[in-house]
Amino acid sequence: MSAIPQEKLDQLVSRWEAVQSQLASAPEQETYVRLAREFAELDPMVAAINEMRQVEKERRDLSELIEDSEADEEMRTLARDELGELDPKIAELEQRIRVLLLPKDAADDRNVILEVRAGTGGDEAALFAGDLFRMYQRHADLKGWKVQILTASEAAVGGYKEIIATISGKGAFSRLKFESGVHRVQRVPETESGGRIHTSAATVAVLPEAEEVDIQVDEKDLRIDVFRASGPGGQSVNTTDSAVRITHLPTGIVVSQQDEKSQHKNRAKAMKVLRARLYESERQKQQEERAADRRDQVGSGDRSQRIRTYNFPQGRVTDHRISLTLHKLQEVLEGGGLDEVIDAILTENQARQLAAIDEQPAA
Repeated sequence: MSAIPQEKLDQLVSRWEAVQSQLASAPEQETYVRLAREFAELDPMVAAINEMRQVEKERRDLSELIEDSEADEEMRTLARDELGELDPKIAELEQRIRVLLLPKDAADDRNVILEVRAGTGGDEAALFAGDLFRMYQRHADLKGWKVQILTASEAAVGGYKEIIATISGKGAFSRLKFESGVHRVQRVPETESGGRIHTSAATVAVLPEAEEVDIQVDEKDLRIDVFRASGPGGQSVNTTDSAVRITHLPTGIVVSQQDEKSQHKNRAKAMKVLRARLYESERQKQQEERAADRRDQVGSGDRSQRIRTYNFPQGRVTDHRISLTLHKLQEVLEGGGLDEVIDAILTENQARQLAAIDEQPAA
């Protein structure tokens, strides 16, 4: 029998049946969307429950046959062979259900606000920030996600001092959320004649996109400054005060936007980034409170945490949180190889969540 309480499984099946019935009655649009989302979450869970219960029934039937002294011996031998194959299948189905029962991150279905900034290392850090952004851009293209640059501050040598973009598409945040942190690169700069390996860094922030209904921002909490947009070297590229800087006074968060010629458009883009940062701040606070007594996450999402090293001389990528090293540097930077890293991180996080649940005392 499954170690998962049968009452819990019964409740899930009952709720699935109730939602299915409500959907069939053609509710109003808003209710339909909510129910359809819940049904989509419950459906794979109930399918696994039903499959496990069917296999458990087969197991009981086979056990009864084996214990029946009047049954044909050849049939009992076949039943023993089949019984040995069912136990691993039941264990696999139970594990699948346990994973599906893990608490969902409410932000997983969100689009992403991606922020990449050059860190320590001067020009080389800016070039590396450009490499990282292109990696995520290529990865998004392979996933069929849409990338839109909100603001970019290019460095004189190439790359970016800072670049902020939205990534829109199914699973974007759930796949990219553990990319936040310090990314370090070790390589010989093109400008280095001595051939010495330099170490530089860039920071990545992956924020769930927030809507106005998620974060209510009071106008009195904002200080909005306007100024003329500037290009490389600080020269003015606009004759009007179209650039916008928004300061959220309670938190001190500052967002600047100058890529659009319209002050109104720059303000709208800046507010989008501000809402995402406020939403992520609140989300992180809630996660820290829930995880106060245990470490059930791979990383905190803290941008000061060094998470990964890209070593060019050795052609390797190392994720320090899960001690994973892949000798596929170019493949990762081209976007396709990033899946292997992300899958390993998500699997590790899932294992830690399951371990944390198993460590909890029984009610």
